[in-house]
Amino acid sequence: MTHPGVQFGKVAVLMGGQSAEREVSLMSGAGVLAALQSRGVDAHPFDPAEKGMDELRRQGFARCFIALHGRYGEDGTVQGALELMGIPYTGSGVLASSMAIDKAMTKRVWTAEGLPTPRHVLLHRGQCTREYVRTIPDELGLPLIVKPAREGSSLGVSKVMGYSQMQDAVDAAAAMDADILCEQFISGDEVTCAVVGSGDNARALPLIHIVAPEGQYDYQNKYFTDVTEYRVPCDLPPGEEEAIQALVLKAYRLLGCRGWGRIDVMIDAATRAPYLLEANTSPGMTSHSLVPMAAKATGISYEDLCLQLLAAAALDYPAKPSAEMNA
Repeated sequence: MTHPGVQFGKVAVLMGGQSAEREVSLMSGAGVLAALQSRGVDAHPFDPAEKGMDELRRQGFARCFIALHGRYGEDGTVQGALELMGIPYTGSGVLASSMAIDKAMTKRVWTAEGLPTPRHVLLHRGQCTREYVRTIPDELGLPLIVKPAREGSSLGVSKVMGYSQMQDAVDAAAAMDADILCEQFISGDEVTCAVVGSGDNARALPLIHIVAPEGQYDYQNKYFTDVTEYRVPCDLPPGEEEAIQALVLKAYRLLGCRGWGRIDVMIDAATRAPYLLEANTSPGMTSHSLVPMAAKATGISYEDLCLQLLAAAALDYPAKPSAEMNA
């Protein structure tokens, strides 16, 4: 019997990279690598921070599992390099990846199509005065959230409780990105919804209700503590989970995502209205990560999830058969 891993050829698990999320990416990649190897896949680690991308073609890799997070991995840059080399890869393509990592651009797309997302003000590093920064709560209310427009894993995110905290929050975000997103704070339940597949075949996995200590679902509580509670199956009122899954699928398809992804949602405690926060096109695959958790709730093991995602590896512009090119 042919082992299922044989069909994939030589596989590179892209991990590490140059972003602020390098540490998490190394953890994700190690998990994926072990899972694929346990199923007989000829998988090897590949860190783009240590080797040039052209080594992938030189070493004969047939496809890539992208376990990179953040810039130079989740933002369309690596995807573009793989497109040029003709090596299929997991997750979204160049355009969807570059849009989704930019929280402000994602909001513009969703808002243009009438999907709900918190109100926001976009600032540019060095282009706004302290006086203007202090007026932003007048527009968005307090508390509010300040975060870099193009970072993940809650890096550089601040919850601002008063006017006097605004400048420090903006400075912290500006240290990580030239664009700073100030966002209306939605008080209520925080949930996340994983999606697997593409286009009409995309399906939403069960929601996970995230209950963090004092509502602080930050970098530390995401990856390095066990104090955050993840409720799956979810404990939302009847009908809410299905409505949010449908909203998330629409948001995922609007961005043109493929392969897999995860969208975070806040539910207003007073109105129960859902608000889309952001899309992740290369979600974490660590022991604390949410996509494997949601998949497990449907009976899909971590190893099977990795194989399923690898099987869906694709190119935006697949090479045409030589016969067609020569016609």
